[in-house]
Amino acid sequence: MTRLVRWTALTAAAALLTAGCSGGSSGKDKDDGGRSGAAPTAAAPSGVPKALASQQLDWGRCEDTADSPAPDSDWRCATLKAPLDWADPDGETIDLALIRSEATGDERIGSLLFNFGGPGGSGVSMMPSYADTVSSLHERYDLVSWDPRGVAASEGIRCRGDEAIEDAESVDSTPDTAAEEQAYLRDAAAFGQGCRKAAGELMSHVSTTDTARDMDLMRHVLGDAKLHYFGISYGTELGGVYAHLFPKNVGRMTLDAVVDPTADTMGHAENQARGFQRALDDYLESTGQDPEQGSRDIADLLERLDAEPLPTSSPDRKLTQTLALTGIVLPLYSKSGWPALTSALTAAEEGDGSELLALADGYNERDASGHYGTTTHSQRVISCLDDRQRPTLEETKELLPRFEKVSPVFGAFLGWDTAGWCHDWPVAGQHETPEVSAPGAAPILVVGNTGDPATPYEGARRMADELGKDVGVVLTWKGEGHGAYGSGSDCVDSAVDAYLLKGTVPEDGKVCS
Repeated sequence: MTRLVRWTALTAAAALLTAGCSGGSSGKDKDDGGRSGAAPTAAAPSGVPKALASQQLDWGRCEDTADSPAPDSDWRCATLKAPLDWADPDGETIDLALIRSEATGDERIGSLLFNFGGPGGSGVSMMPSYADTVSSLHERYDLVSWDPRGVAASEGIRCRGDEAIEDAESVDSTPDTAAEEQAYLRDAAAFGQGCRKAAGELMSHVSTTDTARDMDLMRHVLGDAKLHYFGISYGTELGGVYAHLFPKNVGRMTLDAVVDPTADTMGHAENQARGFQRALDDYLESTGQDPEQGSRDIADLLERLDAEPLPTSSPDRKLTQTLALTGIVLPLYSKSGWPALTSALTAAEEGDGSELLALADGYNERDASGHYGTTTHSQRVISCLDDRQRPTLEETKELLPRFEKVSPVFGAFLGWDTAGWCHDWPVAGQHETPEVSAPGAAPILVVGNTGDPATPYEGARRMADELGKDVGVVLTWKGEGHGAYGSGSDCVDSAVDAYLLKGTVPEDGKVCS
């Protein structure tokens, strides 16, 4: 089973959001890794063994990965050791992969840590391609990101092989019969068992709370007294959890494309059904179509595909209903993807599913050789450890009419997803909603985009309210796509830059149109 969206999928949409970024190379070759020999000067996190707190990062050339080539020599990579189990910090350790490019100017503030979303996205792969977007911040900050535990180069988890993933694409994600329902749930349970077999003990130690604790160790080892942080999508939830655990260590923190921390499993699914339908309506209106009629037309197309998948240019693959919806989701992450959606929908109506299939493959990280990435594997392992809710088949079916009313295109898929995502999961979840209250923390800039499909705008105000009085400060952009910074608004970019570079906090409620 392929999940269409969780809280976010920023890295899955990276081809649309950051295509053509160069990584900001200046051609310098730093063989000594810059500050690799500097001892940490910040106060050590309490409860961290001395051997871990005093470790020095050995920055060296980055290497190719299975999914991306090595970046240029401005970027250096290192490995941080962290406790496998933060309840037993003196026990076994795991390795976390980091990437860094040092500040380009003389007035360095410190490190700026990035998480690009998921959960499950690789910061090591994403950071160099995002450097042009944050070039103004690079002057005064070392740009730093990492693969969180259970992700990619940091003990990454692969729950099933490529052939099994492709076979699972034929499972109906909106089952219509009892037999299809059982097949859907069997596939979900099999995926969880595959994760357990691949991850072993690690599967119980990849929660957002675990990663937030890793971040504080990272802050200390990097030599920073405060954590300066830029979290996008799921990275906003991670930032909120960090602020709750370590409010006194919060430096300048920006949360963009904000997850609603008050929503449970059903609430997140309903929020995203509303968000993607809202983005689809805006797209349809931009093409001169009536959104209501255009949505009915797309829903009719999906219904036809449920009965008879379309042929594609690949003789062994057809466009199923689930793959078609996944292909529709991807270009809604960025307004720049809307022309591709128009072309793909037109081709599908004419009987060719190739373009929607190509978009779905982009979302699912499938390359031309049939190899799939593992973002959704890590995403599922992390989110099912975080979330203790396990909606039953009966509970989901009872709520389906409500989901379908919210969105005739996305409602059924997201509704059914609540039953399948963590079905019969081998590890218990930790909470219904994350705790992000952070009394005493420095002001945190919360950036919401009114046209965001994956993390609807309403989550920004709820995050700010949960962070607490005098902590959460909301900046609104009336725009389109997933995220606001670097998306074309000088107003947003200048406000965020002023905050991160000068500490200037904008007025709560500031709106950029």
